[in-house]
Amino acid sequence: MITIIKTRALTFQKFQTVGKVYFSSLLVILGLVFGILLSASTMAENASELQVLQGNSQFTNKMYKLLSQEKGNIIFSPISIHAVLSMAFQGALGSTAERFASTLQVPEAKTAAEGYSEVMKRLNSVENVTLLMANKVFLMAGCKLLSGFETAVTKNFQSEVQLVDFAKTEAAAKTINDWVEVKTNEKIKDLIKKEDLDDLTRLVLVNAIYFKGNWKNKFNKEDTKTEPFYLNDVDTVDVQMMHTKKKFNYKVDQALDAQILEMPYINEDLSMIIILPNQKNGIAELEKKLENYNLSEITQNMWNTEVNVALPKFKIEQTIDLEDSLTKLGLGEIFDQEKANFKGMIELRPGENLYVSKVVQKAFIEVNEEGAEAAAATGVHVMMKRCLIFPEEFCADHPFIYLLKISKAKTGNVLFYGKVATLLSSSPTHEEL
Repeated sequence: MITIIKTRALTFQKFQTVGKVYFSSLLVILGLVFGILLSASTMAENASELQVLQGNSQFTNKMYKLLSQEKGNIIFSPISIHAVLSMAFQGALGSTAERFASTLQVPEAKTAAEGYSEVMKRLNSVENVTLLMANKVFLMAGCKLLSGFETAVTKNFQSEVQLVDFAKTEAAAKTINDWVEVKTNEKIKDLIKKEDLDDLTRLVLVNAIYFKGNWKNKFNKEDTKTEPFYLNDVDTVDVQMMHTKKKFNYKVDQALDAQILEMPYINEDLSMIIILPNQKNGIAELEKKLENYNLSEITQNMWNTEVNVALPKFKIEQTIDLEDSLTKLGLGEIFDQEKANFKGMIELRPGENLYVSKVVQKAFIEVNEEGAEAAAATGVHVMMKRCLIFPEEFCADHPFIYLLKISKAKTGNVLFYGKVATLLSSSPTHEEL
């Protein structure tokens, strides 16, 4: 996610943000860039980390609710958006800071900084999978960060600061894009365009998340077959459906009217959770029920049992303009060239002001036999008893919701969240997979 910061003098200059996520075969890659334009894991062990993770969980639900109003597939990284906004929070003052606190569900900028200091340490120390979260501040040559903001982003968010001449738009864009490509294993390219930059650009804040991991129990490619995927009660498309029969954590949640399956990676602290409505056309109702659902409890009361799993291979790419969603969440002031207050970020000249003009995230996910790559509970869970003699049946042949999380984080540390609503018809041979 990218945030471009420019100065406002006599004209209104817009801020550009571009983000990118790559999810593949039980592999996830996310690159997120968030720009502000200035015109002219494990259990949380400290209070700040706990507040950040709880805030991210609430933010995730609210953001998904807004994104799901559009038809079709969804893929986004809530923690990447939350993290880069938390960086911008460090330079906000007055009512703008209050808007950040309310939207991010974190009481103050200091709490966000201290919390993300711990979050990043944990995410970047996960073993047996590739998981990286990195931040970077690109600063206009000749400008100077205020000491408080500089300390927060370099110490707590582990961000480097690199001087760039944004007036040289092509070279500056290449510098930023090269960094993003490296951090996302070349899965995220051309994150920012040279047209997004000019001589009024002052700062670009970047957050990139990359994940790649193999399933603990891989699917056998020989068992992948062409089968129908129901888009609704009637319409279907032919897809490549993967099959396996292994022991997984599983439950039937009557409150959600859905089956829930947890598929672990080699490092079992990370897993993909699939929430499959019982009805083929039940995705809309499921989304309504998840609006106030505490995602940290999604894996509670599951049992480990043999499950016949059928899961489609899928690849989804999506670009989301977040300005409208963030405005609806209460953060509209950051886009207002007059009201936005980022005076705690850099030294400003008379008549200059900072504001955000646009926030965009681009995400890609691909799931296959090997794994994946990607760049508050209100109801009582009533468990349905099943016979333990026969394996459970989990056939994801109709729209479902998925999320990738740190399984043992009490607060439900969601890294990626999305929905598979439609798939392109496909029937490749094994050699083509």
